[in-house]
Amino acid sequence: MAIATQQRFFRTSIDIPENKRQQIVDVLNARLADVSDLKTQAKQAHWNVKGIEFFQLHELFDEVATHLEAHTDLIAERITALGGTALGTARLIAATSSIPEYDLDAVKGEEHLRALTQRMAKLAGSVRKAIDSATELGDQSTADLLTEVSRQVDKDLWFLEAHLQDGK
Repeated sequence: MAIATQQRFFRTSIDIPENKRQQIVDVLNARLADVSDLKTQAKQAHWNVKGIEFFQLHELFDEVATHLEAHTDLIAERITALGGTALGTARLIAATSSIPEYDLDAVKGEEHLRALTQRMAKLAGSVRKAIDSATELGDQSTADLLTEVSRQVDKDLWFLEAHLQDGK
């Protein structure tokens, strides 16, 4: 989802044409919104999980949120390095995230696991599309940064899904 916000763009010596940098910044701001939104959703699960696996899931959800927070910083700094403005306020994130709203009725561990798994899978797909976009626009550095994000998102998705799999 492109962010329809008028942004100030800054000159940089990075050798990617400005029109392409602006397109890359739009892609990155969309992922910044998704990652930021999902981080708050992981914290929602962390704070509110109940049940027999409370401690294990409480810790897992916090670790996922920590990884997502690190991704927000990587993405936002790449946006600014490209001459763009990182759009990371809570209101902008809420208005532009493509991640579905969290299930506020989730209480038990399995409910939180399902909610986060679905949202993490959506993020994983959108990050892969962003890698393709960055590559098509000739920005291998952004594609590489997003590949790093993708690897960790896939690993976190695996950790979440493993709790829901029964070995069949």
